[in-house]
Amino acid sequence: MVIPVHLWSYFRDLAGTAQLVIELPPGGSIADLLDAVYQQHPRLGALRNSTLIAVGVDYQGPSYVLQPGDDVSLFPPVQGG
Repeated sequence: MVIPVHLWSYFRDLAGTAQLVIELPPGGSIADLLDAVYQQHPRLGALRNSTLIAVGVDYQGPSYVLQPGDDVSLFPPVQGG
């Protein structure tokens, strides 16, 4: 399955893009998705413990099993101004 991943704030700068497309086998979890993201963009991996993860509009943890059509967003821990 193909999962779009949106990168927000300085995550965009670290990755050099606002969106990634990650391919996972059926039954893949957010943990699997993050492994793929960090493999492609190691600079994001340094922030692994503080990354906020949303699927649609709901925050999810690493064990969440992704479904076709899910849309994932990765946020740094502090936003706003």
